[in-house]
Amino acid sequence: MGSRLYPLAVGNFAVGTGMFVTAGLLPPISADLGISRSAAGQLMTVFALAYAVLSPLLAAVTARLSRKNLLLVALGVFILGNTLTALAPTYPLVMATRVIAAAGAAMFTPTASGVANALTTPERRGRALALVMGGMTVSSAIGVPLGTWLGSVSGWRSTLWLVAGLGVIGLIGVAAVIPEVRIPASGRLRERFAPLGDRRVQAVLATQLLMFAAAFTAYTYIGSLFDLPLPALLWAWGLGGIVGNQLGGRFTDLYGPRAMVLIGLGASTVFLALIPVANLALPVALVWAFLWGGLGWLVAPAQQFRTVAAVPGNVPIGLGLLSSAQYVGLFVAGLAGGAALDWYGRTGVVVLSTGLALLALLFTLVTYRGAAAISAKESVPVR
Repeated sequence: MGSRLYPLAVGNFAVGTGMFVTAGLLPPISADLGISRSAAGQLMTVFALAYAVLSPLLAAVTARLSRKNLLLVALGVFILGNTLTALAPTYPLVMATRVIAAAGAAMFTPTASGVANALTTPERRGRALALVMGGMTVSSAIGVPLGTWLGSVSGWRSTLWLVAGLGVIGLIGVAAVIPEVRIPASGRLRERFAPLGDRRVQAVLATQLLMFAAAFTAYTYIGSLFDLPLPALLWAWGLGGIVGNQLGGRFTDLYGPRAMVLIGLGASTVFLALIPVANLALPVALVWAFLWGGLGWLVAPAQQFRTVAAVPGNVPIGLGLLSSAQYVGLFVAGLAGGAALDWYGRTGVVVLSTGLALLALLFTLVTYRGAAAISAKESVPVR
């Protein structure tokens, strides 16, 4: 299983690096383009919003393509977008090219999860989804710090060339290893939103949105929340995320998605509230960041499993909507977290992120009842 799925993880590594590294490139971008750092920060916000909007639309347009061909097209568009960003001379053009890169990412990530789901048996599905999405968590531990360092010594455009190069590696891997896979899906746009009428789907998407809004309200502005070396904290968080994502996949297979979602959300709420304590000393902060990343990322494979279980007849639609909800959460985090920081300082950001996490936990406790939960041992039919 693993050898066939690694190219999908590499593609997600490129996507995650391209998305999140912008936060570490704000000073060189603002200096090069002659804009404020807050304006430079909107590049990530635009990427997230474009991803959320385009994911279901592009899924409808590309419904008749084989999944392998769609993966290749998606990575091609992602590579093109990042290449154009590296070449764009002005801020408006840079902003437009981020939309192109987001379009490629919006096609790739949910399709990669759908292919992983189709290529594995039910008892290994959690681990397969964790492996593919592990590219995202590894990007936060390796790709983002590496890209930030490269941008500081060679200019921010060199980082975008790095991201494009990572996309090329993923494309070559997909072309060489991934078999032809066809997953039934409707091309009608209206039908792509039909799962939103299912209460189980609504619950999963709302949890995803609130969870990412809470986590990335703190993560996006973590440099303003701590008086300690930021790179060390990001490395610890990313390494914890790698461990948590892999354990989350295995534990989802063993104990079911419900336990993982509730444990992850409960732990995230506690760790967000402990940010002021973590800021007291670097060793404390490193342990805090590792545990926050690890326990928080326990939820990712379980959320994908919940989605697959809720819409077994059309997995790509469900995973596309899940990705959209995730990036809407990132968009909310960027705007709400920035407003909280401007109005109430770091305390406002901590209170907002903790409040959103608590809301996500309470909402999930109410909506994710035992009768609605689907055991990880159940078979989900795919073709």
